[in-house]
Parts: sequence; C-alpha cells; structure tokens
Amino acid sequence: MTAQVKRVRVAIAGAGGRMGQALIDAVAAASGIELAAALDVAGSPALGSDAGARSGRTTGIRIAADIDAALRTSDVLIDFTRPAGTLAHLAACERLGVAAVVGTTGFDPAARDEIVERSRRVPIVFAPNMSVGVTVLTELVELAAARLGSEFDIEIVEMHHRHKVDAPSGTALRLGEAAAKGAGLSLAEHAVYAREGTTGERKPGAIGFATLRGGDVVGEHTVVFAGPGERVELTHRASSRGNFAAGALRAARFVAAKRAERVTGLFDMADVLGIR
Repeated sequence: MTAQVKRVRVAIAGAGGRMGQALIDAVAAASGIELAAALDVAGSPALGSDAGARSGRTTGIRIAADIDAALRTSDVLIDFTRPAGTLAHLAACERLGVAAVVGTTGFDPAARDEIVERSRRVPIVFAPNMSVGVTVLTELVELAAARLGSEFDIEIVEMHHRHKVDAPSGTALRLGEAAAKGAGLSLAEHAVYAREGTTGERKPGAIGFATLRGGDVVGEHTVVFAGPGERVELTHRASSRGNFAAGALRAARFVAAKRAERVTGLFDMADVLGIR
C-alpha cells in the first residue's frame, strides 16, 4: 500500500533560471506541495531575492546557495540544472536522506552510474523529460518500432532554444533507446549522430539523429519511421515549460511517498504514471 504524504516540502535547484521559475510557479499553484527552499549557484544575481519575485509574488523563501541548509527542511529536491551541480546535490540528498527528482540532461556514462549508486540509498526519479506527453510518446515509439519492423528506417529530429548546451537532447536519446529496444537493436551500435560529405548509403538498422537549435523553442521531438511507400511520424511539441513542471510535481509526490515507505531505487516517469 502506497504511503500518502499530506504535504510535500520541496527544494528547487536552479531557482534563478527559466525552469526553476516555472517550477516555483507550479508549486505556488499546486495543492499538497509547498516550497521549502530555493537554490542557485554561488555568485548568482538571484541570491537573496524572494523565490517568487520574477513572477510578482512573495513566497517568503529567499534564494540561497547552501544545499545542506535547504535539504534539512525538505522532503524532495527537484533539480533541472547542470550535470556537475546535480551530482553534488545528489550527494547531499544521500547524506541527509532526501528524495530527488532529476530532469538534468547531458550526463556521461560514469555520471549515470553515480546516480544509480545514489539511488541505492535514497529514492530518485530520473528522466530527461518530465512531460506526461513525452512519456507516452516514448511508449508509442517502442511499440511502433516493434510493429513496423526493419523495412522502416528510423530518424529522430529535435529542436530546442539557442541556450541549450547539450546535443542531442536527453529526450531525443531516450526516444532513440525506445526505438532501438522496439527494433531489437543496440542504440550504441546503431546510432548516427552526424552526417557530412560523402556518407554512402544508409546502413541497415541505423538510427539517425538531427539537432536544431534556435530562438526560444521550448522543445520539439519527432520520430520518423520511413518505409517503402509510406512514412509514420510521431511528434511532441512543448509550448511552455509548465508541462515539464507539472510532471516534476507528480514525480515529487511519487518519490515523497517512496521516501515515507523507506523504499529506495531509481525510477522514471513511466513508474510515476504507472504505465510500465
């Protein structure tokens, strides 16, 4: 039986950034969740200001840089920052017994292994995209790859705003993993991340990635299955960061319940939504 946590106290990392502000706004509008702490890096101009100032609201929570102090009043940390910062925050979560929701992308294999290791002692929801729609899209991509078969070539196209620092996006890679799994392939062996010059014909089983960057695009992902005489395209477009924030709060409730039950482990949005 799942434990019910009446009120989940969350700390939000990267509170001075765009995603941090979207999370703060989502918490202000949500029931059963309260903002316990807001964090940003040392030297950030946001330090010392009210967490809700940019949205014209007063939360009574000042943005600070002390992770330990923030976590002592929190049940869950929500982190959409950078890999190095997230890993440092997860070490503090493990030390203080606080659950975590991680939406950060750009981790290398060693960092992913570290997240797995941390999850042995505290529950962590780790997903490159917290969107409910993208979670369902991932399931559909795996199903399509399995049903359409090897005659359909797979290409993944993603676009994000000009400030995104990693490519392909974590979501694109997750979609590639789902497509590879459905097709019975290894993504590591079949992924193609760049094409230039005389590349020769497309190799059987290749899963191609194309990355677009520009403007203020929140996030767009399309998986193309190109077959003989027909093409299937599965697309998700995010129009605001609010959908990621809403998913993160669902994940926070989920992982807070796991913490209350003293259950550890690494979970993703399919676990949160109960569709695994």
